[in-house]
Amino acid sequence: MEAGTGVSQPAAIRNWFRTRGWRPHAHQLAMWRAAEAGRSALLVAPTGGGKTLAGFLPSIADLATAPRPGLHTLYISPLKALAVDIHRNLEAPIAEMGLDIGVETRTGDTPQRKRERQRRKPPQMLMTTPESLALMLSWPDASALFGGLRCVIVDELHALADNKRGDLLSLGLARLGGMAPGARRTALSATVADRDYLAGWLSPSAGREPDVEVVVGRGGIAPEIAIARMRGPMPWSGHMAVYALDEIHAAIRYHRTTIVFVNTRAQAELIFRGLWDLNEDGLAIALHHGSLAPEQRRKVEAAMAAGRLRAVVATSSLDLGIDWGDVDLVVQVGAPKGAARLLQRLGRSNHRLDRPSKALLVPANRFEVLECHAAIDAIRAGTLDGDAPEPGGLDVLAQHIAGVAASGPFEEEALFQEVRCAFPYRGLTRKTFSEAVDFVATGGYALGAYERYRRLKRDAAGRLRAANGDVVRRYRMNVGTIVEAVTLKVRLGGRVLGEVEEYFANTLTPGDTFVFAGRMLRFEGIREMTIRTSPATGEAPRIPAYGGGRLPLTTHLAERVRGLLADRRRWREFPPDVLEWLRAQDWRSVLPRPGGLLVETFPRGGKWYLVAYCFEGRNAHQTLGMLLTRRMERAGLGPLGFCASDYVLAVWSLREAEAVDELFSEDMLGDDLEDWMAESTLLRRTFRNVAVVAGLIERRHPGREKTRRQVTFNADLIYDVLRRHEPGHLLLRATRRDAARGLTDIRRLGEMLARARGRIELRRLDRVSPLAVPVLLEIGKEFVYGGAIEELLAETAAESESDLVAEAMSGADMAELPL
Repeated sequence: MEAGTGVSQPAAIRNWFRTRGWRPHAHQLAMWRAAEAGRSALLVAPTGGGKTLAGFLPSIADLATAPRPGLHTLYISPLKALAVDIHRNLEAPIAEMGLDIGVETRTGDTPQRKRERQRRKPPQMLMTTPESLALMLSWPDASALFGGLRCVIVDELHALADNKRGDLLSLGLARLGGMAPGARRTALSATVADRDYLAGWLSPSAGREPDVEVVVGRGGIAPEIAIARMRGPMPWSGHMAVYALDEIHAAIRYHRTTIVFVNTRAQAELIFRGLWDLNEDGLAIALHHGSLAPEQRRKVEAAMAAGRLRAVVATSSLDLGIDWGDVDLVVQVGAPKGAARLLQRLGRSNHRLDRPSKALLVPANRFEVLECHAAIDAIRAGTLDGDAPEPGGLDVLAQHIAGVAASGPFEEEALFQEVRCAFPYRGLTRKTFSEAVDFVATGGYALGAYERYRRLKRDAAGRLRAANGDVVRRYRMNVGTIVEAVTLKVRLGGRVLGEVEEYFANTLTPGDTFVFAGRMLRFEGIREMTIRTSPATGEAPRIPAYGGGRLPLTTHLAERVRGLLADRRRWREFPPDVLEWLRAQDWRSVLPRPGGLLVETFPRGGKWYLVAYCFEGRNAHQTLGMLLTRRMERAGLGPLGFCASDYVLAVWSLREAEAVDELFSEDMLGDDLEDWMAESTLLRRTFRNVAVVAGLIERRHPGREKTRRQVTFNADLIYDVLRRHEPGHLLLRATRRDAARGLTDIRRLGEMLARARGRIELRRLDRVSPLAVPVLLEIGKEFVYGGAIEELLAETAAESESDLVAEAMSGADMAELPL
């Protein structure tokens, strides 16, 4: 045992540290001691604190002391790119230590021949993802592969623990616990709001025993975060921030290596193309997002790791853990939507504890200026976002049961006890579990007559197993919880550039131009699920859009934005045009106050507008808009439609809303909500995703892939059958839970309505207010709900932004307005 460390350091590791003049950090030694005691451990530490080495050192030491073949350590990453990066960064120190330890990566991008070889002869350390783990666990010989496992490392646990991918992984860990009961668990996480929750999630006993040691690494130097100051005016609306391309390009030129983070894949294409057009000095700038071809992504990752790029424009595909030491600046284009998200991205720069991370925030509009300030305040105060945890998804449970059956026969009671060792399912009842098993076995009461839904059968010993080989193949082709839209490959000559969603491809006609993979392309046609293109030039190309790309504003940041609006002392920190905007709002109407709800009404263009400043995120606002228009219809107000942003909801109608308190009463979450959800397409869309995850509908089938239209048609038919004949079906319950948690955000809406009870501040105005301008400008850009849309869009197109702004700001003499 090395003196003063409390651990047994093999000579190879001891010499490696000594020749570099390094010593293990305290948290690395604490993780090592926990491993030597056979205890699972959670490390919570800032970026650059050596979390990866802390996770792997005990395994390297064990293999250095007692070398042996077979899989020893399984590393699980939320991102393919992170798994590849960890592999790359781990190989160097192992080689420098002179150790013969096999390290490999296995993801969906790994060539088939290599995957087959890994199954026959696994490396000692394997880097993978939750989906690939689920697939490997479905092999009949999974117990042989994993039986000698000594350690499981879950990286960036905070990015998995609150979603369905995490549910799937937790079930996989419970399965591994039965195959390799002696394997300890290690999790690595950035700073989080609730450490105890993550420790419980990691626990082999699902938190029933204190079997996870929590290690907290020391903090690094405070980050340097600035908000870009633009030479021109700040836009009133919009989300792409193309107005700031000159400033972004200047920042890239000034720094060694920059990651330009954006919030959507469409924005990534647009920003990259704009930067490339400005790039007269030929800086090496690349593009990275999840729809690009794997070869293209790997090429960019390797170039960044080698220091050959000056910048890369990226989405969340590079959010987590990537260790590129040359990165000295992160640019966040558009508001981050959450403090934890910003902190994660910020950590990609100056990836060391002794250097401050550096970030430049580029808000896309005036409300985003407030949001960027709120995010910086949250990071400086050390407060992070975090929603209350939800029970594990029932559709994910059904998929897991099918995966277990694919690996071989199982006994129900034994599997039930195993599943309850997964933290999200620790409260699962035997009744619900039996319903899930029955669903996988027969489809349930309403679908039991159809042979194709009978996926399990009993053997002579009473155990359940896959009904046939086709069931197993269908499971393996559809494993995972990421339900993406059907995509088509984009081919330029003989090269595949990546994939775009089917619905975008269906809007193209030959000769149309669009930007993809940083290139201007001409659409030539579609053949066999492949878009054929040729190089193009010209103006105004289209940008592929992708469903589900934009995240709503978190509750935590929303509260801070409301606080900024109410604190006039902070206004001097804002750009002059934003300051002018807030002062004019205060003069014409009033600013939203914390704890209350500001509602404005005003006439415009022969209609009445109701604008509510809720600050509860786009999903909650869209649900509120649906419910409000139903109530307004019953009240005879003639609602025509609504438009929702992260901050504001605008509804327009033929007559003015009078009894505003009644419109916003909490009882709208009762019958109104049930009636709307039953009639709307939202539950159908949610059911479609649930049905795909649960394996009821396979998007991929041996020999063919279903189109989006086929998946939708099949899902709608089944949805109608279940609603009519089995309304309590397991998947309908899962659908309602998902809708409440995600697309409708009913929890946030309910909290807002409760908070606003008796505290609604109604302002009846004679014209649009300055604060309402941004949401009115979104009409025609955002999806608009309601009737008479064509007429409204035509009016909006005919009216310039300057006219609307002039109306809102008219009469406000800035020189006379007090701060």
